[in-house]
Amino acid sequence: MAGPEKDAETVGALRGLEHSDPSVRLRSALAVGTTPDQRLVDKLIERCATEPEFYVREMLTWALIRHPASTTVPKLVDELRSRRAQARSQALHTLSKIGDRRAWPAITRDLLTDAEDEVARSAWRAAVALVPDGEEPELAAVLATQLGRGNHETQLSLSRALVSLGEVITPILHAATTDPDPRVRQHALATERLLRDPDAGFGFAIEEAKRIVALGTTRQER
Repeated sequence: MAGPEKDAETVGALRGLEHSDPSVRLRSALAVGTTPDQRLVDKLIERCATEPEFYVREMLTWALIRHPASTTVPKLVDELRSRRAQARSQALHTLSKIGDRRAWPAITRDLLTDAEDEVARSAWRAAVALVPDGEEPELAAVLATQLGRGNHETQLSLSRALVSLGEVITPILHAATTDPDPRVRQHALATERLLRDPDAGFGFAIEEAKRIVALGTTRQER
């Protein structure tokens, strides 16, 4: 394709990604992903930080994945230092989808314990996707510090992340079932149930855990 024509397409895509109509932004992100243009990577990442529509953000992520990891990963890692929570969350989400373990050192304890639930949840998913072999116990120990945190959705995200690490989490959960905080004990027990029975619903597991904690049932009694 001739240079001027390509330049015109790039300008059109840049305008489309900023359009007030979300359907136009969606189509623009789709077009960029269909015909990747590395000149648009910065704009895609920038838009991820501010895009209000979930389905458009997902298309932006897909468009980024369509570009070479050698281009996107360093820029996404830089975005993890943003002061904007959505920028951090979306960068983590995209890194988890790319799956390039060169990003692993950037998944810090600060991100895994971020005060913003959406950022922390994205960090948990990215961490379990990128963790190198042999570093699962250390990751599990950090994740376990978040047991009892947040609402149902946040707790479910953490339980899924822990369960994906496998049996390495067993002793850590065992210890957490004796934590002074009943929310931590409940969450640990529910996660244990999911580890033993992946088909068990989290809602059922957490309600069962609440009953156990309320009754003061010990592990031996169970």
